Amino acid sequence: MRNLKIKDGFSLSELSLGCMNLPLDNKVEAEKIIESALNAGITYFDTADLYQFGENEKLVGEILSKYRSQYDFTLGTKVGNQFDEKKQEKIAWNPTASYIKEAVKDSLHRLRVDQIDLYQLHGGTIEDDKDETISAFEDLKQDGIIKSYGISSIRMNVIDYYKQHSSIATLMMQFNPIDNRPLEVVEDLNDIQVLARGPVMKGLLSEKSLKVLDEKFDDGVLDYSNEQLKETIESLLSINTDLTALSYEFLRKNDAVIVNGVSSVEQLNSNLKSYDKAGDLTDEEYSRILNAVKTLQYGEHRI
Repeated sequence: MRNLKIKDGFSLSELSLGCMNLPLDNKVEAEKIIESALNAGITYFDTADLYQFGENEKLVGEILSKYRSQYDFTLGTKVGNQFDEKKQEKIAWNPTASYIKEAVKDSLHRLRVDQIDLYQLHGGTIEDDKDETISAFEDLKQDGIIKSYGISSIRMNVIDYYKQHSSIATLMMQFNPIDNRPLEVVEDLNDIQVLARGPVMKGLLSEKSLKVLDEKFDDGVLDYSNEQLKETIESLLSINTDLTALSYEFLRKNDAVIVNGVSSVEQLNSNLKSYDKAGDLTDEEYSRILNAVKTLQYGEHRI
């Protein structure tokens, strides 16, 4: 397993585990997934306080605490969506310093850690008091409560502000050959590490692509109609019959950490097989992928 070192001094496995879809109602299966990931060399686990309103953090924290003495791994979570844990409902978007500094205490408790490796703002708008938010993260880092911080956003104006005015180490975006909107962002990130969520795009870039196309993308997506998506998938299949491996190769070319969520051991093993097949694309091979898809850009939140 390859690893990518971020500027705050620790590494994230190139293929990482997104924990949002872990089966909370089946702890045995969830633990098998996490143990299998650790055994395969996956060292970064990504969750958020909002996922199942705190329950995901609790599950991930409980399971990973059993393996802390055996494996060296890093843990990331997110903050900013205020919710009622008892009512299991979201209340508001809240990026204030006071909320972040209180919410981190709850995440530390649920995750069973004394320090969070990577703490991410889970969204953000241009109307936020961004300097206040940045100050909160910097204070938490200075106090040793977190090691590093980043943002999860697809809003160009928000991304630009944090690039210029903060010391974020990571930027999470949905990123894959179909949703390639981050391409315009990754060209100018300097020392900020991209975390690519949704690398298989809800299964569209998997061995079940045609089935998923009919079930989940009947109306198309982004600038694609259903028929255009079908034609694009066929073009990508002519390049690599393993679309998941193709997506991983595409993301590797862009130096991204691949955050792939799973809900079963079978799904994880399938992703690992594709990862093992993924090689390093030549410029010519990369161009073939780009020629098979539309080059997209973010249309909103730019100024």
